[in-house]
Amino acid sequence: MSLSTVPHLTTALTGPLQHIESHLLDHQAEIEHWFRSQWLATPAPFYGSVDLRNAGFKLAPVDTNLFPAGFNNLNEAFHPLCVQAIQSVIERVCPRVARIVLVPENHTRNRFYLESVATLAGLIARAGFEVRIGSLLPDLASPQTITLDSGRSLLLEPLQRRGNRVCLDNFDPCLVLLNNDLSGGRPALLEGLEQRVLPPLALGWSNRLKSGHFTQYRAIAEAFANLVEIDPWLIDPIFRNCGEIDFMQREGEECLAHHTSLMLNSLRDKYREYGIDHDPFVVIKADAGTYGMGVMTVTDADQLHALNRKQRTRMSSAKEGMAVSHVILQEGVYSFETWGPQEAVAEPVVYLIDHFVVGGFYRVHKGRGPNENLNAPGMHFEPLAFADSCNLPDASRAPDAEPNRFYAYGVIARLALLAAAREAAAVAETHLDPTEGG
Repeated sequence: MSLSTVPHLTTALTGPLQHIESHLLDHQAEIEHWFRSQWLATPAPFYGSVDLRNAGFKLAPVDTNLFPAGFNNLNEAFHPLCVQAIQSVIERVCPRVARIVLVPENHTRNRFYLESVATLAGLIARAGFEVRIGSLLPDLASPQTITLDSGRSLLLEPLQRRGNRVCLDNFDPCLVLLNNDLSGGRPALLEGLEQRVLPPLALGWSNRLKSGHFTQYRAIAEAFANLVEIDPWLIDPIFRNCGEIDFMQREGEECLAHHTSLMLNSLRDKYREYGIDHDPFVVIKADAGTYGMGVMTVTDADQLHALNRKQRTRMSSAKEGMAVSHVILQEGVYSFETWGPQEAVAEPVVYLIDHFVVGGFYRVHKGRGPNENLNAPGMHFEPLAFADSCNLPDASRAPDAEPNRFYAYGVIARLALLAAAREAAAVAETHLDPTEGG
């Protein structure tokens, strides 16, 4: 990997980050042993992607997606690792599977997303499984072939229900693989199936909350930090949430401002403790959902009282027009990594299949600052093959050398995936999801 392709830290606060990475390198054997024991106790989800923010003084996850798009942005050099990981997870959860139906989002106009679906289907096929695309589009009455910008074609077929199974014409799948985050709710078509559904329906955004995920992550970060002898705050974003909120009616605004003020005061104490010469900020976002919708950054609680109608409207709805009634207040983590001669702000996104890190890319935005949400119109992606799958650091090199930095990214991403695994285990224990057929 050429050094010229690796984003660099522009902040002067590289010391504390090297402190974190040095501890990860020093404790590599214990870390890998610890992860093995964790995965035995709580198996990983089928797949996931984790958005990280690298502030120099802090490296932490800010979002975990269990229905990842963007497979087309992965470096093709790591496709073989994806294939091996797919084989591994299917052999573990349902070894007799031969046919898989992939259920995507209803984004027929999103060309980038369709490229991701085509890439994912191709990886599954290369893993030795027969795979077809079963669409939930309500107006799809017959198979539709879409020619993609890459020159590939994607065949969408209407998903059908027959008894307690779903199928396509002349295709009875053994496994239903969701790549639809269910923001709009759980489709009746998929309820009560005797086929295995992965990830389970109850892990869609119609049931799952980011605050629940980061509650699990907090406990994991504390245990891990004790293992590697660091302050948990260096890898864990503080968060809070309050009751229901209606941005348009300005209901719940005082509660939101109160908790924001408490968070900012707590962060100022931490910044003073570590000698950080930056202003802390809080990110307020919908407690469920993806695609960077319903997100705002505040540096003072009074800003919440001054929201104009356009800002309140933007915060009141998320993907598929779903109303936002609950938000999570999350510590803002600066992103001091940059890409290219323009030094555009960049953040790493790490992809995992089963418990394996299989690569990632950098989300880059030329028009956003280091304290802003990069998952917004105008962003682009820079594919990057993570050195040695983020699992093999080079202790002979500097802590911030790219293999070691990527190892650190892989470690933090796996912590976030472990939090998601515990979410899934909690779902299974409470029997919220009936889709456990074989």
